[in-house]
Parts: sequence; structure tokens; C-alpha cells
Amino acid sequence: MARKKYTEVERDLMKGIAQNLRLVLVRKGLSQKDLAEGTELSTSVISDYLNEKTLATPGSIQRIADFLKVNKSEIDPTFKSNTIDINFNKIPLLGTICAGQGLLAEQNIEDYVYYPFASQKQPDYALRVKGDSMIGAGIENGDIVYIKATNWAEFNGQIVAALVNDCEEGMLKRIKWTEGSAAMQLIPENDKYETKELNPGEFTICGVYMGHFKPAND
Repeated sequence: MARKKYTEVERDLMKGIAQNLRLVLVRKGLSQKDLAEGTELSTSVISDYLNEKTLATPGSIQRIADFLKVNKSEIDPTFKSNTIDINFNKIPLLGTICAGQGLLAEQNIEDYVYYPFASQKQPDYALRVKGDSMIGAGIENGDIVYIKATNWAEFNGQIVAALVNDCEEGMLKRIKWTEGSAAMQLIPENDKYETKELNPGEFTICGVYMGHFKPAND
């Protein structure tokens, strides 16, 4: 049987539901099989939802939300609206940032991702991670990180997106400082990489980390 042809609006909604659902599954530590068994939906139906092949029905979304013990709005980005609004919680993906020795963070929107928590403060943009220097924080190569735009960390030890030496070489690191010292440390979460110790004038913070998710494999 041929698959239904979806409109552009429906395809955007499918993408938002799939991204939100993957994020919740990672947060809950559950697999596709766990979700299928818990909701009594077939594994092929769950796979189609996660791979943006089928638009989830309202009844299926409710069953999924009930099983995962989350609000329906964490799965369906249009739940709080009476009409479809594909811009709800839509965050621009601005390219890549290195969780390693540095990589250009291109200020070009390559796609949009969804942030599933409507009641929380929204991130300003997202970046794709390339490298493994933050694996100790659970951030791996290919992950998408949510970033709030700001020029300084909110607290000592926060994970930040930083540009070193004004060369547009972006990196994701944990920033720490010591009272009485001018030097700042950009610290990896992987022993293979060295900590960078810099003065404030030698780097720029372009945002702070607000969470991440692991995209489904193509």
C-alpha cells in the first residue's frame, strides 16, 4: 500500500513530533521496543513516527504521553494550540561546533529543531557537535546542543560555547575560574584533551548550554 502524501505543514509537524519523542526517550532511558511494548503500538508504527514516515494520530500521542508520564505538549509541539503552528518551539540549527580542538560555528541556518518544553525558557539556537571532548557530560559526536545566547557564563563550571582568539573557532567546554586569578579555564570532559587556560580577552562566550539530544540515524 502506498504511503499517504503529506503536506509541508504535516511534514514539519511529523519532524517536530519525532525529534521531541527521541529526546524524551533518551531522557527516560527507553528504547523504541520499550515504547512499543508499553503503548501496545507495533514496533513498525513507532519506527515510522520516529523516522518521520507517518504522522502520529492524536490517540497514539496520548497513549505515548501516558506511558512516558509526560505532558502531551512534550511530544506534540502544537498541543496547546487549536491550530497547527509549525513555529512552536522551533529553534534554528546554525551548523557545527567542535567538542574537541575547535571548529567553525557557521552562522547559517541549516535546519530547525524543536525544543519540547513550552513552559521553560527557550534556547536561542542549536548547534551540531563534532568531536568527543565532552563525552563525560554525555555529549557525543553528532549530538544537537541547545544554546542560550549570552556573552558570559551564569555560574562557575557551566558548559559554554566559546570562540577562541576571535578566529571563529567554536568549541563546547566547561568554564571555570578561581577567585583572585584573571585566568579562565575551558575544560573538556575527556582526558584525551587538554584544558585551555586563557585570559578573558583571548576568547568570547557566545552562549551557554541548555541541554542536548541525539538525532536518529539516517
